[in-house]
Amino acid sequence: MSTRIAFLKGHGTENDFVIVPDPENVIALPPAAVAALCDRRAGIGGDGLLHVVRSAAHPEAKDMAAEAEWFMDYRNGDGSVAEMCGNGVRVFARYLQHAGLVPEGDISVATRAGVKSAHIAKDGDVTVGMGRARLPEGEVTVSVGERSWPARNVNMGNPHAVAFVEDLAHAGDLSSPPPFSPASAYPDGVNVEFVVDRGPGHVALRVHERGSGETRSCGTGACAVAVAAARRDGADPVVTGTPATYTVDVPGGRLVITERPDGEIEMTGPAVIVATGEIDPEWLESSAR
Repeated sequence: MSTRIAFLKGHGTENDFVIVPDPENVIALPPAAVAALCDRRAGIGGDGLLHVVRSAAHPEAKDMAAEAEWFMDYRNGDGSVAEMCGNGVRVFARYLQHAGLVPEGDISVATRAGVKSAHIAKDGDVTVGMGRARLPEGEVTVSVGERSWPARNVNMGNPHAVAFVEDLAHAGDLSSPPPFSPASAYPDGVNVEFVVDRGPGHVALRVHERGSGETRSCGTGACAVAVAAARRDGADPVVTGTPATYTVDVPGGRLVITERPDGEIEMTGPAVIVATGEIDPEWLESSAR
């Protein structure tokens, strides 16, 4: 690589991302390079990386190009590929608006979990249509030390195990994946949320994100928690015809999640671009080896 590579840094409720604009999909980003970029001491630092590519230029998104011009090629902080990242979609949308590629208002973003709709508001918040939750059958248990809890299996395009606990401190050190059983429930690993109640329609969480460790926020996790809380509380908007809204506090801020009567889930929260810069191509190339 002979030219320097642009990057930006952004966050949504302190779930932070390295953003690499690459419309024509020409920048090589193998897992080692992504992990190096996301390294908080030796790289730029981030929970994940948002690779910004035109859908028509990416083999995984070509079929979505007619619906969404831009594809969020999302990577976890360890370099692994992920299906979806809710906070990432908000920051991705904010980047597109920041770069003058889309106006405020409604846009569509292609992801590995399908096309997601987003609305960029004047006040800085971004609302993302997160699709419908799937609730796989079967009992799941998560553990921390000698404690174990039943967990709700919720899939938001990526897998989640939601456990309601008495104290968020009981989640312990979430830098490593909490054990779960049965292993067959999540053959590719899982995001684990530990949740406490703060009041009616108001919960708080801590989360271990698969491939990233404990993060300050997880958008799909907040949606999974809201759905699990609604079912625990006897609410199913598809059955009742009444929307269910939960305020979800995450370590990095607050998200508002609404499950509509048609089953679609909307997430609203802030998305901020904090810096721009350039990546040294020689460093990136050496990091990929």
